[in-house]
Amino acid sequence: MLFSLGIVLLNAYAVLLILLRAPVYRTPLYRPMLWNIFLSILPVLVLLIGGGIGLVLLLFARPVGFAVLAVTGIIWLLLLPNASYLITELNQSHRRPDDPVPLWYDIILVITLAMSGVMNTVVNVLLVHIIVGLSVYRTDSAEDLLRAGPLGAVGVVLLLLGFGMYLGRYPRFNSWDLRHPAAFVTKLTTHFRAPGNLLACAGFTLTYAVFLALIYLVTAGPLLDGLVSIGELRQTLEAS
Repeated sequence: MLFSLGIVLLNAYAVLLILLRAPVYRTPLYRPMLWNIFLSILPVLVLLIGGGIGLVLLLFARPVGFAVLAVTGIIWLLLLPNASYLITELNQSHRRPDDPVPLWYDIILVITLAMSGVMNTVVNVLLVHIIVGLSVYRTDSAEDLLRAGPLGAVGVVLLLLGFGMYLGRYPRFNSWDLRHPAAFVTKLTTHFRAPGNLLACAGFTLTYAVFLALIYLVTAGPLLDGLVSIGELRQTLEAS
């Protein structure tokens, strides 16, 4: 599928620009960007593996299948903000005042990096959209993906995604910080006790959720429309 190929190539192009930056302009390799791309791709790998196993188990042992999907969903949701977090790289925080790299190069680099994160996010949300539709309705009708349940799940995920991005950019949390829940809660409470932080979080979360929802509508919408059209065509052919 061209959609999948385009996303793979976009990620590859982002990696290539990061790798070329060092030898071409004789500057140290900025490894955090490579790490961020890996973290951006990781959620979809978790979802594909865990979601696939869960859906198969639903056919034979429904409670076990739902349990696997639930655990996969929690791990995936904790990792997911790492994908869209790449949008925040647009602040060019990696540049120094005396950086030998031309600004035009870093502009296209961070835009490519940010767009790879956006599209990785779209893939993740699309997959969970499909998984929710299949697991709830147990049907192969694409029209079920446009019901309130799957669409509501997409909306909730996007809001949680915006909140996770805020936690990563401002309190500077990472997904693995939850290994120390006491320290996590203490740091989180301290942050939100500061004047204005709660309102800033709400504004950030809503703004980014709406942005990602619009991107999802533009990119995944045609795919969903196509699936629905194919399903309607198949039903027409079967009826005739």
